[in-house]
Amino acid sequence: MGFRIYTKTGDQGETALFGGRRVPKSHLRVDAYGTVDELNSFIGLLCDALENKRVRDLLQQIQHRLFSIGAHLASDPEQPLPSPDLRPEDIQVLETAMDHMDEGLPPLRNFILPGGHPTVSLCHVCRTVCRRAERLAVALHQHEPVDEQVLQYLNRLSDYFFMLSRQLAFDAGVAEIAWHPRPNT
Repeated sequence: MGFRIYTKTGDQGETALFGGRRVPKSHLRVDAYGTVDELNSFIGLLCDALENKRVRDLLQQIQHRLFSIGAHLASDPEQPLPSPDLRPEDIQVLETAMDHMDEGLPPLRNFILPGGHPTVSLCHVCRTVCRRAERLAVALHQHEPVDEQVLQYLNRLSDYFFMLSRQLAFDAGVAEIAWHPRPNT
């Protein structure tokens, strides 16, 4: 008999952190690592929708970093925390990719609305879920330790998804949807 995915230990609304401590499933730490997992799932969907191997390879690299971040966030802070497996060069990779995209894109003159193409919209979903993960990690950090590199990485990653959405729109030949405020009447 193999491993069973269900344990029935969470039926009363609690879950165990790595290290054994049980917390409510509504705990901020659970919300933070659950949102990182949600982001990772959306990135997988985005990756599956893209044909550009270079971008897909970077997205898969990002997924590995996010899985490590999730493990870090899912750990009991009263125990020795596992490293989130982030290095300064991981942030530099995102910054370099954004700089490269920015060089070939028209200047940004308006706020951009999500839409115009399915992959562009999916990038914006990744961006907004990443921002939520970042907000939750920051909120958690106000109460329990979160590695500073996790906060930096999530911040830079949401910027990356914004730039990637612009690049994908450009590559697909679709116009970005500029936000126009309602005229005063």
